[in-house]
Amino acid sequence: MNLDNREFIARHHKGAQTNVPQKTRKSSMVRPAMMVLMAALYFGFLLFVLAVAKADQTAILVYAVICVAAFLGLVVFALFGRHIGREKRLDIMQEVLEGSRGARLITDSADNTVYSNQKFDDLCKGLGPPGFKSLIRLFEDNPEALSHFRVLADQAHRGLTDSIELFSKHEDLDSWYMVTAQPVAGWAGYIHWRIDDVTQEFTVDRAIREEREKLIDFTDNAPVGFFSVDENGKFVFANATFARWLGQDIETLLSISTLHTYLVDPPKDARPYDLIDNGGAKQIVELKMKGPAGKVFLASINQAVVHETEGRVRTRGVVHDLTAEREMRQALQASEDRFQKFFEEAPLGIILIDEKGVIKDCNIQFASMLGAGIDDIEGKDFATLLQSENKNDLMDTIHNIALGKATYSPMDVALGFDADKIADARMHARRFKESGQVVLHFIDMREQKALEAQFVQSQKMQAIGQLAGGIAHDFNNLLTAMIGFCDLLLLRHKPGDPSFSDIQQIKQNSNRAANLVRQLLAFSRQQTLRPRVQDITDILTEVSHLLRRLIGASVELDIIHGSDIGLVKVDEGQMEQVLINLAVNARDAMDNSGALTIVTENYTNRKPQELITEELPPGHWTVIRVRDTGCGIPNENLTRIFEPFFTTKEVGHGTGLGLATVYGIIRQTDGYLNVESKVGEGTSFVIYLPRATETEVEEDEPDASVSDETKDLTGTERILLVEDEDAVRTFSQRALTNKGYEVLAADCGDSALKLMVDNQNPHIDLLVTDVVMPGIDGPTLAQRMRQNSPKLKIIFMSGYTEDRLKDHMGENIFFLPKPFTLKQLAEKVKEVLGS
Repeated sequence: MNLDNREFIARHHKGAQTNVPQKTRKSSMVRPAMMVLMAALYFGFLLFVLAVAKADQTAILVYAVICVAAFLGLVVFALFGRHIGREKRLDIMQEVLEGSRGARLITDSADNTVYSNQKFDDLCKGLGPPGFKSLIRLFEDNPEALSHFRVLADQAHRGLTDSIELFSKHEDLDSWYMVTAQPVAGWAGYIHWRIDDVTQEFTVDRAIREEREKLIDFTDNAPVGFFSVDENGKFVFANATFARWLGQDIETLLSISTLHTYLVDPPKDARPYDLIDNGGAKQIVELKMKGPAGKVFLASINQAVVHETEGRVRTRGVVHDLTAEREMRQALQASEDRFQKFFEEAPLGIILIDEKGVIKDCNIQFASMLGAGIDDIEGKDFATLLQSENKNDLMDTIHNIALGKATYSPMDVALGFDADKIADARMHARRFKESGQVVLHFIDMREQKALEAQFVQSQKMQAIGQLAGGIAHDFNNLLTAMIGFCDLLLLRHKPGDPSFSDIQQIKQNSNRAANLVRQLLAFSRQQTLRPRVQDITDILTEVSHLLRRLIGASVELDIIHGSDIGLVKVDEGQMEQVLINLAVNARDAMDNSGALTIVTENYTNRKPQELITEELPPGHWTVIRVRDTGCGIPNENLTRIFEPFFTTKEVGHGTGLGLATVYGIIRQTDGYLNVESKVGEGTSFVIYLPRATETEVEEDEPDASVSDETKDLTGTERILLVEDEDAVRTFSQRALTNKGYEVLAADCGDSALKLMVDNQNPHIDLLVTDVVMPGIDGPTLAQRMRQNSPKLKIIFMSGYTEDRLKDHMGENIFFLPKPFTLKQLAEKVKEVLGS
C-alpha cells in the first residue's frame, strides 16, 4: 500500500467515496480500447513486414509510425488499466472491512488512524474521534488496559499477532472484547486492530468453567473416593479424597503408582487392574488398603472394567472408607449393649407395652418380682398381671398416658399371675412420643412395706420397752423394800426360829421377782451391764453343769469348743442368762427328748450379711451356735420370735420374754442374733459377738481377789438419805443406823435442802439419793449440795440403768442399782466412805 493508496482510502473514508457508476463506465471503456490498439499494433506490424519485403521506404516509415503509436497506446492503456484494477481491489477491501462482524482500526507507526470501519465508530461513540485513543478510553475502567495495549503493539511491531480478552464498562454495559493486534504486511509500523465482542462467548465459557470447577471441587471433596486405572493397573484418574486416604498427592499417584501397590493382600493371579482373582466387568469387594504412615483401613470398592479398542482398559472405581462406618457400627453396638445392660441390670422392673397393652419387652428384675421367666411374661396382656382392685382404672390411666392425655404420676399396683402370690410395686409410666408405646417402671415395695411393718413393730417394742422400764423402776422400789425388810427380820429371827423359813421364803420369791424385772430391763436394753473381756469357752464350761440340770437327762447336751476362739467383752452373768434361756427354749421345743449342741467358732465377713431381722456388718466375730433337734419354727413366725410376749406355747407355759431377753442382751453387748430353722428338723440360734481388740484386752484388768473373811461394815459418818419411796427410805435408814451411821432422812429433794437449812448446814460425809423423785431430782440435788461441799461423796440409787446417769457421773459419784439387800447397801456405803 503506497501513499496514493492511503490517500485513496482517506478520501473514500467517511462518505467521500467516488461515484460508483463513473467507476463502472471507465472500466467498461478500457477493455475495447485495448483490443483496438492491440489489433492496430498487430496489423501495422504485418504491414511493416510486407513493406520491408517490398523495400518500400515510404510504407516502411508509415507503418513503423503506426506500430509505435499503437504500442504507446497500449502502454498508456495498460497503465491506466492497472490503476483501475488497484482501485477495484481497494473497493473490495473496504467492503470486506465494513462487512466484518468486528470493529476494525488501522493505525500507522504514530498511532494515527489510517482507517476505521463503521462498527468501530459505533463502538467508540461518545469517546472522541475514532482512533487508538478512543479505543483505549473504551477500557478506561480497566486500570491494566493501557499496559495490555502496549504489549500488543510491541508484539505487532515485531511482526507477531497477539490477542487478549479485556473487560469494558461503557454506557452502563458490562462487556468483554477480544482485542487482536495484527501487523500490516509490507508496511512497517502499521497495525490492524480487530475488536470482537465476546461477551456472550465469555459468559458461556465462564459458566462452563465454573461448572467444571464445581464438578472438580465436588469430585475432589466428595465423601467417597473415585479412581480409574489402565490395563497396566496405573492410575489415570483419582480424586483428592481417594489420594488423601492413600496418603499420596494426586501427581505422585498418577505418575508412578499402581492399584495393587495400595492393597494389603493383592490378588496373586489377577490382572493389574483387577481387585479379585477371577476379575470380571463388575467387581464389588471389601478389602484392606494401605493408608498414610502404615495405617490400614477397610474399604468397599465398586469397580467397573471397560475394554476399549486396541486392548486398552479403563476402569471406573468408587471407594467407600468403612473405617468410620465400622466405628459407627461399633459405637452403635456399644450403645445398644450399654442400654441393654442398663435395661437388664436396672434395680427396678421395666416393661414396654404397645398401644394394645401387650408386653413387648421385659427385664430380669420385673420377671423376678413376679417369680417367672421373661418368656412367660413377654407377649402377655399387661391387664392379666394386675391384681389391684382398681385394675380397670389403672388400664384407663395407662391408655390415656399412651395418648398423651394423662400426667405421669406414680401408681401403687399389685402384680402377679394369681391372687395367691402378689408383688406390691409402685409404677411409673412414661410415653414414647415417636412410637406411642408406654414404658412402665416398677419399684418393688415389698421390702419397703416390710420395713414399714418392722418400723411400726419397733415403735411398739420401744413403747413396750419404755413401759417395761417404768414398771421395772417402780417394781424395784417394792422389791428393795421387801428384800430389805426380810433382811431386817432375819437379823432377829435366826435359823431354828419358827419364822425363819417363812421370812426366807418371802426373800426367795422377792429375788425371783427381781430376776423377772431384770428380764424386762434386758428386753428393753435398760439393764446395767458390767462387761469384762472373757473367754467364751470358760463361760460355757461354768454354765454347762447348770444347763445339764435344766434340760434333763433325756436331752443329750454336746458342747464343741472351737480352737483359738477369740476373746469377747461381755457381762458374764448376762451371757449365762442368754445360754440358759436358749437351752430352756430348746428343751421345750424338743419336748424333753433330743439333742442340744452348742458350737463355738471364729467367723469373719468382708461384706454385709443379711440376718433374719437385720444386717450383720463386716467384721471379726466369735460365734456361738445353739442347735436343737426340735419341731422347728414356721417361716411366718421367724420374724416375730424376738417380739416381747410373743409365744406359741400354751397359756401358762411361757411369758414370751425369753427370746426377747436374749435379743436385748445380745444387742446391748453390740452383738447380733440370727435364727435358722426347718420345721420338723430343728432350729439353730446363732450369736455373733464382736471379738475384743488388743486395747480392750490390755485395759481390762482382773479385779483384785476379795477375801472371804467377814468385812467390817460399820461406821460413824453422817449420811443424808433422800428417797421418795417410804418403805425403801425406812429400810435404808434402819439398816444404816444399825451399822452405826448418823442418818438424816428426807422424802424428796426439797425436803433435803430444807433439812440442811434447819440444821444450819451440818457437815455431811455422804449423800445417798434416789434419782427420780418429785420436785428436785437426785442429780439436781447433788449439784446444789456440792456448791457448799465440792468434794461431797454421792451414791445414786435407781431402778433404771447406770447408763441413764452417764451425763451426771463423775468424781466421787457412785451407783447402787435397785433392788439391793441390806448387805449390798452396807458394803456400798463402806466402800464409798473408805475410798
